Amino acid sequence: MSQPHQKPGPAHQGSGPAEYAVAITGASGSAYGLRLVRALAGAGHRVHVVVSAGGARVLRHECGLSISANDPDPTVLAPAHPDRVTTHAEPNYGACIASGSYPIAGMAVCPASMGTIGRIAAGTAETLVTRAADVCLKERRHLVLVPRETPFSLLHLENLTKLTRAGAVVVPAAPGFYHDPQSIDDLVDFVVARVLEQLGVPQTLVEPWRG
Repeated sequence: MSQPHQKPGPAHQGSGPAEYAVAITGASGSAYGLRLVRALAGAGHRVHVVVSAGGARVLRHECGLSISANDPDPTVLAPAHPDRVTTHAEPNYGACIASGSYPIAGMAVCPASMGTIGRIAAGTAETLVTRAADVCLKERRHLVLVPRETPFSLLHLENLTKLTRAGAVVVPAAPGFYHDPQSIDDLVDFVVARVLEQLGVPQTLVEPWRG
């Protein structure tokens, strides 16, 4: 049986701002992706955002936000820091994050539909989301996948296993409750905090468990 690759180190060295990619796809849980974009931008990082057509529909349904998948508005995605957000249309293969020569520190697909998971696992790279994820795998950069599906089928589990062996980290959108959440925002922050940690970004959203 093949063994997982060693966990990738961050492409970004040092404590200053870095660049990250976030893809928001058509799974439920768009609030996770939105919070992640805002947390990264709020921490001073530049965020490259791709919203799939399905992701735009879910953002509209779950968050009440009108987002164009072909031209996502940074002022809607991160109203406090739109200057730190660069958006890309999903069909745009000329985007910088489609190339391994562009040194982003990592990428999160948040939330990740199981269709997107399957296409990344297959290596088809037919959209900017799947190509950018493929680049992170081949360049041994952080790739964090946040699936929101239940129950998982055998195909889902096999695809997630395959991607874990290829070097990705799977962070299910399954919030904990030991931090005494008082709101839905607290539950969202729990998952986003775990994603930030896997990207190598210090987080202040959730206090670490100290026993």
